[in-house]
Amino acid sequence: MRPLHVVILAAGQGSRMKSALPKVLHKIAGLPMLHHVIGTARRLGAENIHGVIGHGADLVRAETQGDDLQWVLQEQQLGTGHAVAQTLPNLPDNARVLVLYGDVPLIRTDTLQQLVAGIDDQTLGLLTVTLDNPDGYGRILRDGAGEVTAIVEQKDATAEQKLICEVNTGILAVSAARLKSWLPQLSNRNAQGEYYLTDIIAMAVGESMAVRVNQPENPYEVQGVNNRLQLAELERWFQRQEADRLMTEGATLADPGRVDVRGKLTIGNDILIDINVVFEGEVELADGVSIGPGCVIRDSRIAAGAVIHAHSIVDGAEVGVAAQVGPFARLRPGTRLAADTKVGNFVETKKAIVGEGSKISHLSYVGDASLGRNVNVGAGTITCNYDGVNKFQTVIGDGVFVGSNTALVAPVTVAEGATIGAGSTITRDINARELAVARGRQRNLADWARPEKKS
Repeated sequence: MRPLHVVILAAGQGSRMKSALPKVLHKIAGLPMLHHVIGTARRLGAENIHGVIGHGADLVRAETQGDDLQWVLQEQQLGTGHAVAQTLPNLPDNARVLVLYGDVPLIRTDTLQQLVAGIDDQTLGLLTVTLDNPDGYGRILRDGAGEVTAIVEQKDATAEQKLICEVNTGILAVSAARLKSWLPQLSNRNAQGEYYLTDIIAMAVGESMAVRVNQPENPYEVQGVNNRLQLAELERWFQRQEADRLMTEGATLADPGRVDVRGKLTIGNDILIDINVVFEGEVELADGVSIGPGCVIRDSRIAAGAVIHAHSIVDGAEVGVAAQVGPFARLRPGTRLAADTKVGNFVETKKAIVGEGSKISHLSYVGDASLGRNVNVGAGTITCNYDGVNKFQTVIGDGVFVGSNTALVAPVTVAEGATIGAGSTITRDINARELAVARGRQRNLADWARPEKKS
């Protein structure tokens, strides 16, 4: 099989986006459009990916990494044919070349696999789509036998040709040797004064090459983005496909239109997902997990039967079997909750290991800490883990009871079964089963006269 090289055109300014950010870096599902296209090229098994960049080239390079990427600068944007021509020195003669676009982010891998299959020196693959409203697209011209003969851009089309509803997507596959023969022959004698890549279709027909046409399952696959309205339209289409997948795989969604997946979400059976939930990065939900409304789950694993209550953030955390989180809790990276734990409302954790059956029910911060089994942390407790320069550990043994409004000044260890009185500031280790009370002595003054406001 000949090696596959993918050329991605990403040099345009995108002026209709009204943005200083290069168009191809605007995001769909949390990922720049260009990165979607690169990911698709990699899934196709491309040997090399050639990115043609222009406006914002330095930023595009900085935001897009990969050993398989070769960047080519198109200093003047003189058309799609001119853009592809910039890559010719980097294309081996024996390669199959697939041309994609950095602002057409949602093309399916299966669609492209069908397009590139069987491409050789005598066959060109062309992706077209049939639209109810073809306005703005190049039209596919066919002869009486139904064979493709050429593509005419709308500005160059006759009134009769503009009635054609089969249009060019711009995506094609052809041998590198043919590209190297045809591209230097392109002319810019047309309404836009540009070198059209589409002109190679007529050249192929003129050399008696077969033009094999494929179409995508859904027109959204080949929809480009020229403004923020189109960006939002593709975002909603992408998210609806994800919602449909989740429901097919065993999730109940309170509203399929109000769940966003911005990464890779893997689920088990009997999942419940309420409205306005956002998943980012790589997330795994085991059987029976329930996610309340307004939650953000990022790069986390949530075990079977766990419940994430409303408006909680779970970021870089592991949540154990049947654990309870929230509402309004925040689990920061490094948090690991064992089975049957509880992190309640307005609790924040960071790099906290919480043992089986332990509870931090409300209004607390626990960071850089290790809690054993069946620990009870009262409201208003904080681990003072930072001295302004360094972080220190708090270690709490099994069965410890921490009274409300306690400050644990790390480094400190509270041994098994100890009890801490409410309102204490703990600065020294506590031995097993000891009671620690560290607060100022209360004084009650009799016959005390409250100050009165002077007239």
